[in-house]
Amino acid sequence: MSYNFDDLPPEKKTRPGLVWDVLTGVMVLMTVCVGVYFLILLFNPYTAINPLAPPSPTKGFETLTPTLAPLTLPPTWTPTVTQEPTATRERPPTFTPFPSPTPLMLPTISSGFTDTPAPTFTPKATSMPFTVAVSALESAPINGIGCNWLGIAGTAEDLNGSPLLYLTVKVSGMLGEKPVDLLTVTGTAPKYGQGAFEFTLADAPVNSENTLSIQLFDQAGLPLSDQVYFSTFDDCKKNLVLVRFKKVR
Repeated sequence: MSYNFDDLPPEKKTRPGLVWDVLTGVMVLMTVCVGVYFLILLFNPYTAINPLAPPSPTKGFETLTPTLAPLTLPPTWTPTVTQEPTATRERPPTFTPFPSPTPLMLPTISSGFTDTPAPTFTPKATSMPFTVAVSALESAPINGIGCNWLGIAGTAEDLNGSPLLYLTVKVSGMLGEKPVDLLTVTGTAPKYGQGAFEFTLADAPVNSENTLSIQLFDQAGLPLSDQVYFSTFDDCKKNLVLVRFKKVR
């Protein structure tokens, strides 16, 4: 069974077409409006009709111009001059030079510092290249140390009396109940002269009877003198044991 639309009334033939024409016109109009809207946004994204407008580019370049405020002094400020203290020159203490250390190394000069001659140990005949002369005297006139000290000092000299440096000096034995084993080299105690050495034994004079010995060695550790024993004294006038190593051959 078929229908012939030509037989329908005119009103029924034109009503559906009219509706679609109206809808098509509305869609075309909306499309044109949307196109115009996007063209406006494209050329001017900062327009007021753009709900997502970006920030104005001029705001990123805003700079603040600093205003320099001049420094002003308080109205009641008055400069005060502070006077620097005047330096006072103090008179330096009078310096009393010590006696020359070179002649003091000789064992025979001890009588110049004591009322009675200090004991002198005469070196014995030896096959060693150095002899040893030992004496005891007061330390204060030589090294400036008073009675609160006990020590040994001396020099090493060649055939011409010139000082010898870097020879090893050894002191060993017993001082009372205290064992002693000390080493040093010549040339380390310039206050006694060139080629001099020094040992500190105690902080006060101590008496001992030939319980300590002293000996000279070369840099290879070979002995250059005999092992000489000496005594110390419980006497402030004899708290320095003075030793002279003298080369004889």
